[in-house]
Amino acid sequence: MSAAEGPGPLLSARDIRELAAAAGIRPSKQRGQNFVMDPNTVRTIVERAGLEPGQAVLEVGPGLGSLTLGLFEAGADVAAIELDRGLAELLPATLAARGIDEERFRLLHADALQVTELPVLPRAGVPTALVANLPYNVATPILLTALERFASLRTALVMVQTEVVERLSAGPGSRIYGAPSVKAAWYGRAELAGRISRQIFWPVPNVDSALVRLVRHEVPLGDDAERIAVFAVVDAAFAQRRKTLRAALGTWAGSPARAEAVLREAGIDPGARGETLDVDGFRAIARADAVIAR
Repeated sequence: MSAAEGPGPLLSARDIRELAAAAGIRPSKQRGQNFVMDPNTVRTIVERAGLEPGQAVLEVGPGLGSLTLGLFEAGADVAAIELDRGLAELLPATLAARGIDEERFRLLHADALQVTELPVLPRAGVPTALVANLPYNVATPILLTALERFASLRTALVMVQTEVVERLSAGPGSRIYGAPSVKAAWYGRAELAGRISRQIFWPVPNVDSALVRLVRHEVPLGDDAERIAVFAVVDAAFAQRRKTLRAALGTWAGSPARAEAVLREAGIDPGARGETLDVDGFRAIARADAVIAR
């Protein structure tokens, strides 16, 4: 490995191609696979994740192990979820060949959207951070599902396409503010944590990538029952985002007239649109609906 390819145990572009060729692996467009080939980018991602040595990290879609090795280099232990059978079979051998103690790693060969319980790492315990290069086609569902199911995750730093980062971190009044923005805000504060050149991927994607960092609220906004109620309002409001809330929430509330009554109970203008409300506004609507239902 040359100095230009990066020091230490991280995978170089040559390593990536050789590993893939030896295992007969080609990136799957259907699964949104784009492998990171630049060690410096890996270190940037890990640095911005703000991890502590000995911390347990969840990685979704480790692929050939570029980011995984970067997490180990930072002193983290890793629980990984990989859907692709070939990659899941190859990764443990790659890590072992680079001297990673098997006690620092656990791998689930599974669909991340179907996992309901995380592996507990022998030394570090349950994962408290999500760090991943997420498949473009399912990035938002994976992030929101992980935050919903795994309360132990206090932070998330994920690489996704730039427009997804912008959507997740958008505030009320923005043209890209929508249901994912509100749902992310339910869990914590999301912000852009850096942009990533498309040239560091194999294959090179035709979209730009960026990092989004989310830090979970110290005190949850509500319990699961309230979250479900609030998210139902959010989905209804943005399903017809050009309409006023009175019209958009008509089906959800049972009728436009009842929607208006709920909105007035919540102290919200029935003529407003969903894109003007923050997460607390949607919480107020859900609470008002419960009051009227009684």
